[in-house]
Amino acid sequence: MPYTVTPTAIPEVLVLTPKVFGDARGFFFESFNARDFAQVTGLDVEFVQDNHSKSAHGVLRGLHYQIQHPQGKLVRVVQGTVFDVAVDLRKSSPTFGKWVGEVLSEDNHKQLWVPPGFAHGFVVLSESAEFLYKTTDYWFPEHERSLLWNDPAVGIEWPFDFAPQLAAKDAAGKPLGEADLFD
Repeated sequence: MPYTVTPTAIPEVLVLTPKVFGDARGFFFESFNARDFAQVTGLDVEFVQDNHSKSAHGVLRGLHYQIQHPQGKLVRVVQGTVFDVAVDLRKSSPTFGKWVGEVLSEDNHKQLWVPPGFAHGFVVLSESAEFLYKTTDYWFPEHERSLLWNDPAVGIEWPFDFAPQLAAKDAAGKPLGEADLFD
C-alpha cells in the first residue's frame, strides 16, 4: 500500500500517511491512487476538482463548507506547515459540533480526508505554505458558508498566540448556533 490510514477522534476524518521512498537525491511517493485509496479507506469517492493555494504566515482560511453540493476533501501541504481542522456539522452525528486538528507539512507528507458534512479550515504556521486539496464536488459560491473560526461553542484549540489574517467572509463566519447545518 502506498499509505497507511489512521482514524482521528472523529472516525470518518482520516489521516493518510504515505510510504515515502527517499535517498540522497530526494524522495518519491504516490500522493494519490484511486484503487489504493478505496482499498485502505473503504470509501468509493470521485474527485472532480483540484485546488492549490499559497498563504503567508498567520493566514487562517476557513472554516468553509457548502450547504448544498457538500464537498469531501483530501488535503495536503507541499510547502510549509499548517494546522488543519475539520468540524462535524451533521446534526444527526454523535460527534456533531466536535473538531479534530492535524499538523500537515512538507516534511510529514500527511494528508487529511475531510468528509462531506464538515467545515474545514487551516492556519499557516510556517513563513508560508502551499496547500493542495482534491474535492468530490465543484465549488458553488452561492452555497459556500463560513463557520466562525473561534466560536467558543466549538472550542478549537488553535496552536498560535497571534491575531490571524482573515478574509472578510471568514471574519464574518457564523457561530455554530446560527450556522446552516447538515441533517
